[in-house]
Order: sequence, then structure tokens, then C-alpha cells
Amino acid sequence: MGEEISIRLMDIGDIDGVMAVEEDCFPVPWSRGAFVNELQANQFAYYLVAEAGERIIGYCGVWVIIDEAHITNIAVHSDFRRKGIGEALLTAGLELARTFGAKKLTLEVRVSNKAAQRMYEKHGFERGGVRKRYYTDNQEDAQIMWVMME
Repeated sequence: MGEEISIRLMDIGDIDGVMAVEEDCFPVPWSRGAFVNELQANQFAYYLVAEAGERIIGYCGVWVIIDEAHITNIAVHSDFRRKGIGEALLTAGLELARTFGAKKLTLEVRVSNKAAQRMYEKHGFERGGVRKRYYTDNQEDAQIMWVMME
């Protein structure tokens, strides 16, 4: 990877960097306010950031509610893809969920995103149902995936 990558908990000062990743990755990005709300008002939300030097290059959101967790999003800036950063964020997110007592974790992924689905399957995720027209930008279906935590 060249530069050392670190992963840590997100704080409010990271939002500018996270927004740069969000806008690079998604046709309909979350708003700044949505991230502020997640960090300050959602008692179930935990967010991680991946950094290369001082630059935020990716992030992962995890909700933990009692013994179930949900990955809200994993995003890696296009300049840093295919370097294992998404997988490192997933691994850190799974560990975070496990630390807070999650026994099961779910997520949604675009049915067309085969690379992400393969990564999730590599970590023990199984396919569940499909959420029809889940993505608002193009009405694409979402594949629900889940994993039992050990």
C-alpha cells in the first residue's frame, strides 16, 4: 500500500474527510447532518475511519442494538480501492460489533456489487432475502447478507 493505513473511531472533526469519501463513492451521498446525527444523537451508532497519513480514505458505520449489529455503510475513496482497505474496515467493524456483544450482523449490498458480496462471503456472510428497489438513485435491489458472530 505504500503509506501506512490506520483505522480508528470516527469523531466529529472527521466529517469533512468522510464527506469527501461519501461524495466520491455514492451518487446520492449522505448529508453532513446525517453523519453529525449518527455521531451525536444515535446511541447505537459507531463509526470507524481509515486514514493514510492525515487523509481519511474510508469509513465504516456499525449500529449495535442489544445483540444484533448492522453495517450501515462501508466506503473507500476510489483512489485507494483494491488495496484491502474495505476488508480491513469490515474486519474492524465486525470486531467492534463483537466487542459490544453482537451475536449476529447484517448488511445490505447492491445486487450488482459482486466484489463486495465475495468479500462478505469470505468473512462468513450468507445471503438472506432481497430488498426490492432499496437504492434510491436507481431503484436497484439490495441483497441482504448476515453472519453469526462467534
